[in-house]
Amino acid sequence: MEPVSESSRSRRRMTGAERREQLIQVGRALFADKGFDGTSVEEIAASAKVSKPVVYEHFGGKEGIYAVVIDREMQRLLSLVTQALSASHARVKLERAALALLQYIEESSEGFRILVRDSHAASGTGTFASLISDIASQVEDVLADEFKERGYDPKLAPMYAQMLVGMTALTGQWWLDVRKPRREEVAAHLVNLSWNGLTGLDANPVLTGATRGLVLSPSVDTRTARPAERDSKEQDKLRREQEKAREREQRERAKQLERQQREQEKAREREQRERAKELERQLKEQDKLRREQEKAQEREQRERAKELERRQRERARELERLQRERAKGLERQQQGEV
Repeated sequence: MEPVSESSRSRRRMTGAERREQLIQVGRALFADKGFDGTSVEEIAASAKVSKPVVYEHFGGKEGIYAVVIDREMQRLLSLVTQALSASHARVKLERAALALLQYIEESSEGFRILVRDSHAASGTGTFASLISDIASQVEDVLADEFKERGYDPKLAPMYAQMLVGMTALTGQWWLDVRKPRREEVAAHLVNLSWNGLTGLDANPVLTGATRGLVLSPSVDTRTARPAERDSKEQDKLRREQEKAREREQRERAKQLERQQREQEKAREREQRERAKELERQLKEQDKLRREQEKAQEREQRERAKELERRQRERARELERLQRERAKGLERQQQGEV
């Protein structure tokens, strides 16, 4: 049997899962460099050395890749912080939580840039702000217990949790570019400020022995899941997103159809009202014309009656005159005979 050459192995076609993972990694790098809006499907396809239809076939567009990237990064960061907050002592929890964020920034710089840069609606899984809010909710429980032990009002814990997490997140964004000092020293200064306050700052803060040298690992679900399982989960997620998109489209179509039907109904009602008004106007005009015709007939009848009466009077006067003339003629005849 002829051995397979190195060049033949390099030309081996990727499986569907391998191709998906390649597109995810390529997209992740481009999103970190250019952002979601600055990255195109053409660039993703060109960087992966595939055609655009391959990208659409696996993810339906850059939105699908972006959603997977955001979900992975948020799950990784949340897993690290959740592990850190599982410590028993409150100060150790704060130390480990700060160190977990800085570790994530150091090990997943591209992922952190994507989270804090875009917070794009295409992720479908929330925003960096919502993730920070989730972490603050966990820190809130730690502070509430600490406040109770020290006699402070535990109702203030949510506000202080937002302060602590917000301070740590902004410090992380600053450290993303400067990378000095090292992450354990940054974490020590963060806890120094949050634990001791400005009036009680330690001149040379260090982490406790329970935290120094700690390196956290993401949970098994987000790190060691088999590629096939990840691929299946991502496909299920993409399918659900596509179904939601179809449902939204159907709702929009239904709304559009309902809007068109309402507009058509309103148009029919307007037309009917116009027809009714036109019919009413025509009826009024006909009634007015009929009344005018009746008045004209009445005037004509009165004129005819007056004319007939006048003629009758003239005839009566003529007859009376003839009678007088006859009477005078008869009278003259009688006088002549005498």
